[in-house]
Amino acid sequence: MAEEPKKAATPPKTKTTPGEFIRQVRSETSKVVWPTREETVRTAIFVFILVVILSLFFLGVDSLFGWVVQQLLALL
Repeated sequence: MAEEPKKAATPPKTKTTPGEFIRQVRSETSKVVWPTREETVRTAIFVFILVVILSLFFLGVDSLFGWVVQQLLALL
């Protein structure tokens, strides 16, 4: 019979107090590099332009497929 592998002993987890949790959250958020207003506006404009381009692309593809299906159904 095969032996079961032994599990590594993990130390018991200690509960974090609400005060310690808030300190940890503040410590972690201070490490975040927040974007500048200019970066945010530039990114928003880029996303808007991409959405418009992709919307037009998918409109074209959908229209093309619709036309193809109509032509195929007209053959019946």
